[in-house]
Amino acid sequence: MSNRKKKSQHLATISLAVMGIGFIATVPLQHSLWVTILQGGFEAGLVGGLADWFAVTALFRHPLGIPIPHTALLPKNRQRITATIISMVENDWLTKESIRKKIAGSRFTEKLFGIIDKELYSHSLQVNFNKIIQHLIHSIDSEKIAPMVQQELKTKLSELDIKKYLALMIDQISKRKYDEKALDYILKEIDEWSQRESTKYRLGSMAVDAIENIKADGFMQFALKSFSNLVNEEKLGNIIQNLIQKGVNSFQDPDNRNRHTLLKYVNNKLENIKSDENLLKELDDLKSQLVSESKLEERIIDFINHLKQKAYVFVEDPIFYTNFILPLLKKGLDNLKTDEEKVVVIETWIKQQISNFVEKNHSKIGKLVGENLEKLDDKTLINMIETNVGKDLQWIRVNGAVCGFIIGLFLIGIKSFF
Repeated sequence: MSNRKKKSQHLATISLAVMGIGFIATVPLQHSLWVTILQGGFEAGLVGGLADWFAVTALFRHPLGIPIPHTALLPKNRQRITATIISMVENDWLTKESIRKKIAGSRFTEKLFGIIDKELYSHSLQVNFNKIIQHLIHSIDSEKIAPMVQQELKTKLSELDIKKYLALMIDQISKRKYDEKALDYILKEIDEWSQRESTKYRLGSMAVDAIENIKADGFMQFALKSFSNLVNEEKLGNIIQNLIQKGVNSFQDPDNRNRHTLLKYVNNKLENIKSDENLLKELDDLKSQLVSESKLEERIIDFINHLKQKAYVFVEDPIFYTNFILPLLKKGLDNLKTDEEKVVVIETWIKQQISNFVEKNHSKIGKLVGENLEKLDDKTLINMIETNVGKDLQWIRVNGAVCGFIIGLFLIGIKSFF
């Protein structure tokens, strides 16, 4: 019981005690006019205070524990009072019509947009959003997706026009000058190879072997023998090495005629490939073989799992939400705010859903009130009521005593006058 209730009870008891003590104190006094009037006032105040005490007490319990008829009204009529409260809540205070009017007068989208604007930058939303995305990533079943990806790849590969893409590839070779880059790369490798000391001796050895194996008669045979006696492997290798390096240097010159002739020859061959039916048929057969025989499912599963792991780690990085998700959400929300037609649709939809919910669950409001009241026993319910309205009820007792005293004084005064 709260201090407020105790104070009000004490005040009511004190007022009743004052009236009782005053009445008793005036009984033995000499009955003069003023004593008679005062005694009548105390007597009436005592009667009024006791009557109001009885009335207030009778609301909650039997006065002095005596089962007097028409007392303890609240416990006896609890079911009827509960039913009345439920009826008032459903039919008077929270009717369907009143709720619908309140819904119709509310702007849910404005409140919703305000909440979203505020929460977009909250740390909790970022954490929860990242967790949801990570959960979705983790939920991806690679083994179920792989067959679909494999079938789609095979379909796209089977539809691939070899002739078209071969021509595009050859055109790109010429456009990006891959033929010149390839030639320069080969020349560079040859130049590096020819400059090696081991290459010189190897070339010399090969030249000596070639000379010795040449079959000739007469003077030619004599000349070859004489030449092989004059030079050795190192000298022949050095001569050939110099010749190769000079040839490479000449082909590396962009203005060299031989270089231009070679590149032109290569380009002509590449252009001829575009219309080479035999090559196109071979490529088509290879494509068909790849489509029919390739088993990509395991590789696709590994690739998807690799992507999942990369995505999972990337989502954990704070910049994922800040740099990617937040701007996307902000832009979408701003666009939605400026689109009045969509806002009206959302507003109408929200109100319709709330109205449907109220229509289906309005009766549950009364049931909820009834269930909460039923959870309280009589003692708890009475104590709750007395705690909240007991002060006013106790003032009824105080007012009864005071008013009785004043009315008593008035009535005895009139009686004494006559």
